[in-house]
Amino acid sequence: MSDRMQKEIKICGFGGQGIILAGVILGEAAVKAGYWAVQTQSYGPEARGGAARSEVIIASEPIDFPRVTVADVTVALSQPAYDRYVKDAATTDGVVVIERDLVEAPGSLAQPFVKTAESVGNKIVTNIVMLGYLNGYLDLITPELLEAAVLANVPAGTEDLNRQAVRAGRQLFTGGEGEQ
Repeated sequence: MSDRMQKEIKICGFGGQGIILAGVILGEAAVKAGYWAVQTQSYGPEARGGAARSEVIIASEPIDFPRVTVADVTVALSQPAYDRYVKDAATTDGVVVIERDLVEAPGSLAQPFVKTAESVGNKIVTNIVMLGYLNGYLDLITPELLEAAVLANVPAGTEDLNRQAVRAGRQLFTGGEGEQ
């Protein structure tokens, strides 16, 4: 009998923050690492500014149900997304990680994803910084595999910026700059 591993992750924010892309990249990296993975998404009708959610399940065996039922980790990059998608997560044993400058959620792990993205060159890579951090927290996928998945999914000409962003996110995790 094998030890079944399954991690359920919910990433939410507003349209334009790269929430869906982050989930796609995480799922692809998990598959390249030898896991089973499924990614689902939902977003409001607005192109930018509406609520967006990406769910990723990573498992050691085939996944029976493609939706997150009880999140092990929930990340919120905007207050409206936290209010809409995360309230229930706070009542489980799951960890809630927030962007400290955009979300108020006592008891959550608050991280400076936006400021870190700005420090590497552009706040547009906030989602990639968050992925680097999240990957460190999950400790399932090697940093090299995540970085390769990031680079395979970003626009040509932005590879250096995104490489720096994913590494800065990992450093944010290992450096422990967040607060609880």
